[in-house]
Amino acid sequence: MDDAQRRLQSHLDEMRLEFTPDRHFVRWSASNRRHPRNWPMVRKVYDSSLIIWLDLFTTAVSTAGSSAANSAQQEFGTEPTLSIFIFVSIYLLGQGLGGIIFPPYSEAFGRKKLYIISTGLYSIFCVLVAVVPSLGRIEDMFNAKDRIWLIFLWAMVSNMGLITGPIMSTYITAALGWRWVFYVAAIVLGITTSLLFGLRESRPSLLLVREVARLRQTTGMDDLHALNPDHTPDLRTFVRLALFRPVHLFFTEPIVFMVSPYPPIYESFNFSAESASLPFLAIGIGLIAGILTRVCDNRILQNHRRDGHPLTPEHKLLGFTIGAPILAGALWWFAWTIPPHVQHLHWLVSTVALVFIGYALNEFDTVLAGYLADSYLSYAASGFAALALLRSCISAAFPLFASQMFRGLSANVAVSVLAALATLFCVVPRLFTQYGERIRARSKFAKHSLQVYHDNGVDKNGY
Repeated sequence: MDDAQRRLQSHLDEMRLEFTPDRHFVRWSASNRRHPRNWPMVRKVYDSSLIIWLDLFTTAVSTAGSSAANSAQQEFGTEPTLSIFIFVSIYLLGQGLGGIIFPPYSEAFGRKKLYIISTGLYSIFCVLVAVVPSLGRIEDMFNAKDRIWLIFLWAMVSNMGLITGPIMSTYITAALGWRWVFYVAAIVLGITTSLLFGLRESRPSLLLVREVARLRQTTGMDDLHALNPDHTPDLRTFVRLALFRPVHLFFTEPIVFMVSPYPPIYESFNFSAESASLPFLAIGIGLIAGILTRVCDNRILQNHRRDGHPLTPEHKLLGFTIGAPILAGALWWFAWTIPPHVQHLHWLVSTVALVFIGYALNEFDTVLAGYLADSYLSYAASGFAALALLRSCISAAFPLFASQMFRGLSANVAVSVLAALATLFCVVPRLFTQYGERIRARSKFAKHSLQVYHDNGVDKNGY
């Protein structure tokens, strides 16, 4: 080894970097404290808390639109369906479109700027909605074991947003008018935007490029290159490789593909328009109950590691397997303990069913999000984007016919239709546990993601 090579190796050791086995690229060493997986816990907690809070509040705003729509339709004289479309469906369709563009952008160019810009614009556009006079990071920082709890927390808080949104908007609308739903959102998001400046960029490949740029400057060796599978030299390359990745996953990846009307029901129990949404806090109790399932997940993972068995995403499907039959049973329970066909039961009887519905729905979100994160690893954002596109399209369409469905069929029959679909869905967890590993084995992108992860990660013995 000549002097130049010794100096280079000294700089690599000092910066906690190393060559790939073929010595063509520079990558992270497992002990590098600047890799997001090795950041101090305080930093991880700050960044993760802001992201989870952002998801909670934006989800709450998305569901708050339904209450605002009811008041706005009276002001503007629009049909109920059109008002729902404007205040709810357009939001969700925009969410689906943004889910196609921004997650792959974050994979190619980093996370921090995207969070700041998008949240700031969100705040501004909430003001525009209010004043108008007429008519998605965790994988970077946490390994598979820690992701069990982080993804559960993210899913639970997100679903809490679904519950708190209608309650928040109902009371704000009653006290101040529907426009203040968006004024409040703008104020809160403006404050959140300022806090986002304290985030640290967490995309490992982008951070590695910066580290190697410092190394080139220090050593004067311009032929050193970072191991960066996300490299996008120009906009055309980004559009071709990254922007169409979620669309490609949506239509070609079997892993992804497998993966509003209730307040009037409680008004029929003689609840006021404001308090009719309060029984749905029972869903929140069900969300918290998911802690018990995460404890079981951790025990399963510890047993596999103790026995030396390889860990796969299918080992974390317990909540999915339990949640499917619970959801079906709880929907049947809810369907036939509410008016109009069942008149004499206390409202608490149906509310207990909401606890189990909340538990099951949160298990679906937690397990499926974790499954995508474990399957696509560093490219999990694109997997989430494909799933979000499907969910946003369905969520945007459902409010347009849900009210007519509940009025035309009665709440009992309408919920029974959902219960029947949930009953048929009970076969899906079995398909995941029996065939999931084979499906992933046929997925070229899942295998590519795993290889990229091993090349760029610091958890060399697992994910």
